[in-house]
Amino acid sequence: MSAAILSSIQPINEIIIRNPATGAEVGSVPNMTAEEVCAVVARAREAQKAWATLSFDERGQYVMRAREEILKQLDEIAHVICDEMGKPVAEALSMEIAPSLDLMQFYAHKTKKLLKPERVSIGLFGLMGRSSRIVYKPLGVIGIISPWNYPWSIPMGEVIMALMSGNTVVLKPSELTPLTALKIEEVFTKAGLPENVLKVITGDGKTGAELVESGVNKIMFTGSVATGKRIAETAAKTLTPVVLELGGKDPMIVLEDANLDTASQAAVWGAFANSGQSCASVERCYVHEKIAPQFIEKVVTQVKALQQDVGRNEDAELGSMVSERQLQIVEDHVNDAVANGAKVLTGGQRKPNTDGIFYEPTVLTNTNHSMRAICEETFGPTLPIMTFKTEEEAIKLANDSEFGLTASVWTNDIAKGKRIADKIEAGTVTINEVLYTHGIAQTPWGGFKNSGYGRTHGKVGLLELVAPKHIHVNSFPSIPDVWWFGYDSNTVSLFKDFARYFASGSLSQTARMLPQMIKRMKARRKS
Repeated sequence: MSAAILSSIQPINEIIIRNPATGAEVGSVPNMTAEEVCAVVARAREAQKAWATLSFDERGQYVMRAREEILKQLDEIAHVICDEMGKPVAEALSMEIAPSLDLMQFYAHKTKKLLKPERVSIGLFGLMGRSSRIVYKPLGVIGIISPWNYPWSIPMGEVIMALMSGNTVVLKPSELTPLTALKIEEVFTKAGLPENVLKVITGDGKTGAELVESGVNKIMFTGSVATGKRIAETAAKTLTPVVLELGGKDPMIVLEDANLDTASQAAVWGAFANSGQSCASVERCYVHEKIAPQFIEKVVTQVKALQQDVGRNEDAELGSMVSERQLQIVEDHVNDAVANGAKVLTGGQRKPNTDGIFYEPTVLTNTNHSMRAICEETFGPTLPIMTFKTEEEAIKLANDSEFGLTASVWTNDIAKGKRIADKIEAGTVTINEVLYTHGIAQTPWGGFKNSGYGRTHGKVGLLELVAPKHIHVNSFPSIPDVWWFGYDSNTVSLFKDFARYFASGSLSQTARMLPQMIKRMKARRKS
């Protein structure tokens, strides 16, 4: 083997990162070993003891200092995201950094209220001097395995929620976008975050597998269904809980009374933002047959006007695909659709005369549910369009999928939109909105069916990162419970009254057995 060939072989302990829009090398990271991963987790576990003792306000101060550091490095962070993932700088700012800044201030200021101890009404037991409350305790070490499509905003949200809840974090980013995750660690380091409270581990899929097996207290994973199932299977062996967000095949329903100008713009942005590489992208568009011709004409005109270029170009509206593998999936889906009768109205091929991994934004018609472009997650710049006749048909088509992450309904009749939304099987259904609700920190994010389980964001997402602890108090410690030992025929009679009256939840019914209860308690005190 020649010296030239030997020098071109990538060492197994290093991963080279390339800009998918240009092919240029932008950095490298170590491919960490199992021993290194375990050592990081062990240090995070030790650090968590002190971190958990801090107040919510103290943790929030670290988060807000990191937020200020992000604002100082706004352009630099955006360029790292562009260079590593290939998306336009406008989307690095609008879809990644800005939402994370909003999320940071929300949890820094609101976690204390969201996780405050809660008193629980315990019905008639409260009349017996009992009270209950729930307090929320951090889980320990949270392992986050994050994807390449939103390498900043997805892990950042989960990091913030975990830290504010009193956990420490070990973050494993995709091997395609580790430099962005290292930027997250850097801004927290500059904010003075204590050592080992947040650590990034880099590497390939084996590194992620080692994190799952390392003894962390919970895994937050965003990625493919196949990988999510393997993680769940591995985590089950140690009863490690997991939150899985596994993608979508999200439908958009455009009703006959929809505003066509707005709906067509939404379809184009919803399908092609981030080059279609979003879990919540519009991957199936169902349009009422009466308005379909006008709608399709508007969509095609807008798509043909989109500017596709290297992400750092501020005029770029579409960037590159993240990898050759992802582009090939898009090619396979489009080719399969065309072979089975679909019509390409624009796009349908790699962008010519470029060194990068670009696929032209593609609009397909004459599609149906036998095609891979309709039934499998494409995760690329395609917009398959189908027509429907009735609301019932549209709902049936929308629900005909193994996925259930998001969906949207477009209509001027909000009541009708709500009625249809209620029947769609998805974790989020928007009416006259599309795609962006992951950017709302206050609302939960997650899906049904093969889109996974568990939630991030909002209070629901925050509760994934704590353990509810029930504290029950008897304020009459000198009085024995009537159900303690000392059973006899009178006791059995009393317990029958418990079943008849006390268990009814009715105060008036329970009053009928008070004499027997008092007699029993006096007897128990004497014994």
